[in-house]
Amino acid sequence: MSRPRCACRAPILSIAALFVPHTTTENSDDILRLKILKPLRLTELQTIQVSLMDDIKEDKIDKNSDGLEVESEEHSEGKKIEVDEDRLPSRAMAIHEHIRQDGEKELQRDGMALLWSAIAAGLSMGASLLAKGIFHVQLEGIPGSFVLENLGYTFGFIIVIMARQQLFTENTVTAVLPVMHKPTLSNTGLLMRLWGIVLLGNLIGTAIAAWAFEHMPIFDEPTRNAFVKIGVDVMKNSPGEMFSNAIISGWLIATMVWMFPAAGAAKIVVIILMTWLIALADTTHIVVGAVEIFYLVFNGDVRWHEFLWPFALPTLAGNICGGTFIFALLSHAQIRNDMSNKRKAEAEARAKDAKENQS
Repeated sequence: MSRPRCACRAPILSIAALFVPHTTTENSDDILRLKILKPLRLTELQTIQVSLMDDIKEDKIDKNSDGLEVESEEHSEGKKIEVDEDRLPSRAMAIHEHIRQDGEKELQRDGMALLWSAIAAGLSMGASLLAKGIFHVQLEGIPGSFVLENLGYTFGFIIVIMARQQLFTENTVTAVLPVMHKPTLSNTGLLMRLWGIVLLGNLIGTAIAAWAFEHMPIFDEPTRNAFVKIGVDVMKNSPGEMFSNAIISGWLIATMVWMFPAAGAAKIVVIILMTWLIALADTTHIVVGAVEIFYLVFNGDVRWHEFLWPFALPTLAGNICGGTFIFALLSHAQIRNDMSNKRKAEAEARAKDAKENQS
């Protein structure tokens, strides 16, 4: 009596057939049958799988992104950035290196991925105008309503940061540290590329959100009037006031980013407190403010050139100054001595090892 055939063999043969390389020889059908009848070994499957993954990697849409690499001492030596606090001279340096590591990843990221993430962030920041406008209507006449109303400002930041979307002002410190660590022309070019893509995406997203708030039948008249009031209050600032207020908000956003590595599970609390303070101080922010002023543009209360001046250009310059030229420079300066001591210690260790090997 013949032994029954195992039912599980067919799936195994089918899986094996998926990994059989194509051939163009005359006897390809016979070869294929032989390979199907004889399942591939695990090592052969792994080799073919690695080859297939390499082919997929070569077929990426944006091949130029593969060539993007931040210039740094670690890359030139084939090492990774050390972020372990126990192996670094100070905790401040551990935070610095952690943020620099994140910055390098962002600088080397695919351009289209950055753009779509930035557009999503711009749309998400519409939640700040939405929440603040609703709170303004619902809390009107209640003591302390100003404080509670500005809590709505935090909603967009919570969504963007917790979802890891690309926000321009967050990158005024994160992506700048690798450039300050090694200020080369190549690194500066990568920073300008990142800033340009993210800012463009943020503005596209905020414009879409503002257009939807104005033209879609979503909100009642009191809420729409609240949106207008919020934007008009921003436009009351002169260009100098826009710039000065934006320096403060850029500084606070950079401070928030600096606190993230040590915040742990309290990250969302840090986001709420720092962005709530930005709103209470009545400062200007290029992305949140863009939603508010775009709403006025689509409403007809403000012209396009007024979006650029007195709002966008002074606010953008202030955010960059506050986040980059003040906070990032000072934060980098405080650990430069630690970095120098670390290099000296590494050099001494290498010299000691060389002497031991010679002896």
